[in-house]
Amino acid sequence: MSERKYWLCKSEPDNYSIDELEADKVTPWDGVRNYGARNYMRDGMNIGDLCFFYHSNQKPPAIVGIMKVVTEAYPDALQFDPESKYFDEKSSEVEPRWINVDMEFVEKFSHPITRDQLKEKESLASMELFRLGRYSITQVSKEEWDTIVTLKNGS
Repeated sequence: MSERKYWLCKSEPDNYSIDELEADKVTPWDGVRNYGARNYMRDGMNIGDLCFFYHSNQKPPAIVGIMKVVTEAYPDALQFDPESKYFDEKSSEVEPRWINVDMEFVEKFSHPITRDQLKEKESLASMELFRLGRYSITQVSKEEWDTIVTLKNGS
């Protein structure tokens, strides 16, 4: 078995929130239309990896919980649906462009960890979140993960 990896996955709360994941228990992490993020799901993520759930496009943006990867990557069905805003006419079932993994709810934080709180920690200064701001999925090192988890109780 491969070593567990850690990730940060962004979702706009009006699109899909931590509360919806908690109610659904498991959901496909679909609709990702960024090649870098797609490649992370396709080539990097493994079953059992842990992910911070990050509410972007809110004030303030914040990590609001944890979820876990529970499937291998598979084609994102939304790319084939002409009614979906994620439809991709250049994608085919033979050669799908977009993939997703399923995520399982683990925990909702009672105190969200804001982007500003993360920036205050010198040890987090080189996080991909700050360097690859447009990616909807970024890698998190084990050291970064451990540092962030210590902030979850409002400390």
